[in-house]
Amino acid sequence: MSRDVMVLGVGATPFGRHLDKTASDLVGAAAADALTDAGMERSDVGAVFHATVSQKALDHQHMIPGQVALRPHGFVGVPVVNVENACAGGATALWLAIAHVRAGLSEVALATGVDKLVCADPARGLAVFDGALDVANRDDVLATLAALADPLPPQLDTAPGDRSVFMEVYAALARAHMQQYGTTESQLAAVAAKNHAHSVHNPRAQFRRSFTTDEVLAARRVAWPLTVPMCSPVSDGAAAVVVASAEFAGRAASNDRAVAVLGSALVSGTDRVADDAHNHIGRRAALAAYEQAGVGPGDVDVAEVHDATAFGEIQQVENLGFCPIGDGGQWSASGAGALGGALPVNPSGGLESRGHPVSATGLAQVFELVTQLRGGAGERQVPGARIAIAENGGGVYGIEEAVAAVTILGDTR
Repeated sequence: MSRDVMVLGVGATPFGRHLDKTASDLVGAAAADALTDAGMERSDVGAVFHATVSQKALDHQHMIPGQVALRPHGFVGVPVVNVENACAGGATALWLAIAHVRAGLSEVALATGVDKLVCADPARGLAVFDGALDVANRDDVLATLAALADPLPPQLDTAPGDRSVFMEVYAALARAHMQQYGTTESQLAAVAAKNHAHSVHNPRAQFRRSFTTDEVLAARRVAWPLTVPMCSPVSDGAAAVVVASAEFAGRAASNDRAVAVLGSALVSGTDRVADDAHNHIGRRAALAAYEQAGVGPGDVDVAEVHDATAFGEIQQVENLGFCPIGDGGQWSASGAGALGGALPVNPSGGLESRGHPVSATGLAQVFELVTQLRGGAGERQVPGARIAIAENGGGVYGIEEAVAAVTILGDTR
């Protein structure tokens, strides 16, 4: 019989440049913080699900990254499962940890995610992202995405440079959305300005500088219509989440800080056609999670979404049902997603300014939402938050992400 699952503890390092630390250093610190937050010992953990990309791609620690990273920090004897699922690796590790506890295999499980993507040679870090699409058909994939919208005029085209391939992917998807629904550059800039304003109040964010919409528009172009402040940076960092059965949580000293897992969905893409937006992978994941949770978009008080670029947020607020398909730009520009707005989105600053150490991102979203539901987010607190949702996507296959995860959390106090 499926059991109710609670989040008992969360931990996260600051995101940014950690040239003096190893992946093991970072994930060990995040895991220790999560256990302290939960009031638990390492011996309470029945299984660990460890997400990473960089330990494999950059450190060449291909096969046992979790064991190597975690044993120095006292995780011995316990099962360690290694997870890789592009930018949704952390959320996938959490999905597995939740499923493990729901199935009764352990009372407590730990999800960890870490990546060190900042390199002395920036091209090495950016090259990691190439593996998140079909490498055998890379040119065809990019051509298919580019063909979703009219060709760029020469003055707006940008030669590939010091950027990940995913900035080209997001730029192509943004142009298609602009052409089909009338989304504007100013609306994209409004999302970025909002998220950078939120990050000023997040001590763990990589960037804590605010931008006006005009400053976002005037910044260096990455791939039209995207400018630098609209795009997530390359980052180092780690995050961890402790989940437990409701029975265990009820006995734990930290039970007054427990947050309920109401829904947890993980889906992969389909061969949908481009104009079938209602079957977008992110929307299917959201609908599955809402069904599990027994709630709908109107019940949500705060959200963290995968804004690898500002366009990502516009697309995901549509997929999560906060506004109709096609209205994400208008909804965002209205201020609805800002702190003080109708439904704050990315109070952490999102990937654009909190940073994006890939495999830690999904868990960092949960860190933020648990903090919000506990009422501990300080100047970025969403008053009265009771229901929270996280959307985390990864990779690209065809015309959408290869994987999407949606997690819904609730304050049951």
